[in-house]
Amino acid sequence: MTTTSPLLVTEVDGRPATADDLRLRALDSYGHFTALQVRDGRTRGLAHHLARLDAATRELFGTGLDGEHVRGLLRHALGDVRDASARVYVHRPDEAPGPTLMVTVGPPVTLAERAQGLMSVPYQRPVPHLKHLGGFAQVHYGRLARRAGFDDALLVGPGGVVSESAIANVAFWDGASVVWPDAPALTGITMALVEPLLPAAGLPSVRREVTLAGLSSYRAAFLTNSHGIAPVTRIDGTVLPGDDALFKTVREVYETVAWDRI
Repeated sequence: MTTTSPLLVTEVDGRPATADDLRLRALDSYGHFTALQVRDGRTRGLAHHLARLDAATRELFGTGLDGEHVRGLLRHALGDVRDASARVYVHRPDEAPGPTLMVTVGPPVTLAERAQGLMSVPYQRPVPHLKHLGGFAQVHYGRLARRAGFDDALLVGPGGVVSESAIANVAFWDGASVVWPDAPALTGITMALVEPLLPAAGLPSVRREVTLAGLSSYRAAFLTNSHGIAPVTRIDGTVLPGDDALFKTVREVYETVAWDRI
């Protein structure tokens, strides 16, 4: 049995991807995907991933996507691999009678829990509620941020309104509540899993506009995505004091989320 995926495996509708399969998808950015971490053949928030794929397929292509079919394709691509990063991409080529699914499997990834620094950039994703393809600007701004000594880009709209990072949701702590930016953004799976659990852990959770000009009113911030959760202590020239107790509680909440068998 293989414990960890050593290489990238790519399948389309349950068979090894051909050059034609990959050429078509390289030229067609109209589609969507979900990304998940697999450990011991399980993933967190499987129902959320399946619902995301189904809803986006209905919106983009006018038809639903059967969750059991998606699970079967994931299991097939994983084979005997227990720990991996996996993605499910959905396209609908012009000649296809329905959506086609590409599943990729690669080595597992975890988000470094060290303090993260974010560089604000003037960009918000189009159609942000969908995890769609064609994220050139996110990649571009993320690269610029890393070249400037930051870990990622923070996407900001008109008036300095914060929405999300290039690859994660961001939340802020004002000493009383966890504040999720009330701005156009993707509701990530980890955010969707953690947010409703915070109040029971003594952390009220609210949606509120967050601006660059108001960052000094926050004590701490953190990122959430499929790789995990990490603290943010720097945004541009603003240093957030941080709150070890907050991050410890958020991590403990995250660890209570069950892993679902694929």
